[in-house]
Amino acid sequence: MKNLFTIIAFAATMLFGIQNISAQSLSVDKNRPEVIAKAETAELTETLNLNGEQSRTIFRALVAKEINYQKHIEGKDATDANVIANKKKFDSSLDDIMKKTLTEEQYAKWNKNK
Repeated sequence: MKNLFTIIAFAATMLFGIQNISAQSLSVDKNRPEVIAKAETAELTETLNLNGEQSRTIFRALVAKEINYQKHIEGKDATDANVIANKKKFDSSLDDIMKKTLTEEQYAKWNKNK
């Protein structure tokens, strides 16, 4: 009985230990939309002197753009009409959000640098 309890305790310890190890081994992939958007947002925050609310809004917009690009544009024929239409739609959507979020000066500077 004592051996059975020891074996069960050991198995439970190993089970929980393996879960922690596998969770820690997950690496941040540089191709993930959130990572790309975070880097771009940090650059824009520094360049355009964004406040917290502007940074959050732009981060969300950039994540959405990256997700859409990865789903509908990357790896596809760049001359295809659907790909061109999707790219224009996603760029237009980002442009609209930037226009609403940024001040006129910031928007002009962003437009100049993009």
